[in-house]
Amino acid sequence: MIVGTEWLVDASGCRAEALRDVAQLRQLFELVIDELGLQVVGEQLWHRFPAPGGVTGLVLLTESHLACHTYPEFQTATINLYCCRERPAWPWAERLRELLGAESVRVRVHHRVVDEVDEIAISSLSGGEL
Repeated sequence: MIVGTEWLVDASGCRAEALRDVAQLRQLFELVIDELGLQVVGEQLWHRFPAPGGVTGLVLLTESHLACHTYPEFQTATINLYCCRERPAWPWAERLRELLGAESVRVRVHHRVVDEVDEIAISSLSGGEL
């Protein structure tokens, strides 16, 4: 049974100034959240590191989380979206090219799978009887 899907996104060849711009990264997050119908819990957290460093952002979602780390000195951004509910594909490459100037975008999708649990497996994990 799939209990969640995780998107691991690596964008390279990005504009260094975009990777230091919290407002630009917030805009990216807002697009992801809006277009995938995600529900934000609380406030977004952002931290801007001193130059030449980038930005780290995190949003808690009812579905799980959305996070990014940028590395302007390497023209790279990494993004992680984890959802416990099924979502459609999102145009990561197109949006990251538009907003960050990414020349290359790699998206890996990982399904979190839990095997069906039977009484024998539960019993052996608990060290005995149910």
